[in-house]
Amino acid sequence: MKKALTFATCSASAILLTACSITLPVQGQMQGSPETFTGTATGYLNRSGILEVKTTSGAICKGKFVYIDSRQGNGVFTCNDGRNGPFEFTSTGRSGLGVGSLGDRKLTFTFGD
Repeated sequence: MKKALTFATCSASAILLTACSITLPVQGQMQGSPETFTGTATGYLNRSGILEVKTTSGAICKGKFVYIDSRQGNGVFTCNDGRNGPFEFTSTGRSGLGVGSLGDRKLTFTFGD
């Protein structure tokens, strides 16, 4: 009985830990263009996450990211209109700033509260 209870407790803890995440709002601007975007950034306890945005031109872009140290991370966007490109960001905890590119355009974005 004790082994079963220990196993159940460990299993429940593992499920809860892998399900923990934080989702923050994202807004950004394509440089040299009136195109903007909004969306969300979701970060997980394993120091990875997903950035999902929709542009004013209607493109939907998703990018997986990883933290490379305690405050900085990077990833790659892929959009349903064929554009893609890298991005990097610096986090201050619940907010931050990022830069990157989509196709031949540079972009800037903020996230968080």
